[in-house]
Amino acid sequence: MRRPRVLLADDHALFLAAIERLLADECTIVGRVYDGRALIAAAEQLAPDVILLDIGMPELNGLDAARRLPQILPTAKLVFLTMHEDPDLAAEAFRAGASGYLLKRSAATELSTAIREVMEGRSYVTPLLTRELVGSLLRTDRQSVELTSRQREILQLIAEGHSMKQVAAVLNVTPRTIAFHKYQIMSHLKVKSTAELIQYAVKHHIV
Repeated sequence: MRRPRVLLADDHALFLAAIERLLADECTIVGRVYDGRALIAAAEQLAPDVILLDIGMPELNGLDAARRLPQILPTAKLVFLTMHEDPDLAAEAFRAGASGYLLKRSAATELSTAIREVMEGRSYVTPLLTRELVGSLLRTDRQSVELTSRQREILQLIAEGHSMKQVAAVLNVTPRTIAFHKYQIMSHLKVKSTAELIQYAVKHHIV
């Protein structure tokens, strides 16, 4: 099998440097990015075989980035490497398009195994979560309120502390448009303050 071309995405530079050294003998690392927006741009430009990404990233979280990536690069395999051990979150990652899910406390050898498995067209889940993940995937009583991708995008930026003007600049729209979306989100979630919006974003791993 040829060496997989891998794009790394995590907001911790030292961690990515360590992962790059770990994979150096088996993979070609085509790039490192530190937020979800940079990931989208790099994926389109570099066309990697595998994207190794975290869930918690600034500006656009890994789950929302994963939902967009198949439209940009449908052949890329998405492998999450994260600290989040919540099986419901792992199930959400697979619904978003993941082929693999590992924990940052998984054995180092698991990462190479996961990349080989997804390159062969199979899925990989760390044994640390396998049983719990099956239960989460089978559950249909999901309680979270569904937001649109644009609403989730705006909510993350607001929760990260960006002003209306800054959010508007990032998304290339007017501050008035952002204010309208914020009102719609608050109405949809039945919350009355920015603080409650932030609490929702944290609870649902949007930020």
